[in-house]
Amino acid sequence: MLSKHDRWLRTVVYARVGEFQAVDEVMQEVSLAALRQQAPLADAEKAAPWLYRLAVTHSLLYRRKMGRGRKLIDRYVQRVPPTEGDRQGDPLEWLLAKERRQQVRLALGRLAKRDVELLLLKYTEEWSYRQLAAHLGISESAVEARLHRARGRLRGELATVEAVEAET
Repeated sequence: MLSKHDRWLRTVVYARVGEFQAVDEVMQEVSLAALRQQAPLADAEKAAPWLYRLAVTHSLLYRRKMGRGRKLIDRYVQRVPPTEGDRQGDPLEWLLAKERRQQVRLALGRLAKRDVELLLLKYTEEWSYRQLAAHLGISESAVEARLHRARGRLRGELATVEAVEAET
């Protein structure tokens, strides 16, 4: 059952934790939690929403654990700003594309995790409203409304990010 839902669950986890390297760790916790359940699910159609809830719960637990670790490290170590890599000889298109990706990441970072998750599942996994509704355990009209609002919020955040960069 987990292997059937692995790809989209990984997208949900990434949307919640925001780190590629953390996805495997969280997915291990989700797998263990699914295996620990004593009684099997009576309805196989409810597996996707159940796994979704497990993925969200363990993503939040991971973020909490990592936040505590960062606070501990920050107390004892002075952070050194990361150095930029060598960009010598890179074309203008690469630079513009990199800046646009940074703007999108920044705008996504300002959105609610629920919105990011829905947008990533829709546009990276190319899921239909029906697939989103089935896996998230909500109606298609709710998916449509949430996506509409999430896209609007993303457009607003992108406009804000672009305006702030134009001022600097």
